[in-house]
Amino acid sequence: MELHQIIKKTLITEKSTIARDAANQYNFRVDQRANKIEVLRAVEKLFKVKVLEVRVMNVPGKKKRTGRVVGERRSWKKAIVTLAPGSRIEIGEGV
Repeated sequence: MELHQIIKKTLITEKSTIARDAANQYNFRVDQRANKIEVLRAVEKLFKVKVLEVRVMNVPGKKKRTGRVVGERRSWKKAIVTLAPGSRIEIGEGV
C-alpha cells in the first residue's frame, strides 16, 4: 500500500489539539487495512519525524435517521501517533 493511501487525513479537533500540545500526539484518519507498523513507517517517511508509539482504533459508524429511514455512516480507523521529543509536524498550526 502506498504511503498516501495509508494516511487519509489529519484530524484536527479540540481534543487532538490539547493532546498535541501536552503530549506531542497527532491524530490521523487511516486506511482500514493499515496496521501499526505501516502507519509508523508512513508518518516517519511523509513528515520526516521520529515516532515513538502508534495506537490504532476502529471507530464504528453512527446510526443516522431521516424520518422513518434509518441509515448508518461508515466505520473508520483512527491512529494516535506519539512523536519523539523535539519532533513536530506543521499541520493545523494556528487553527
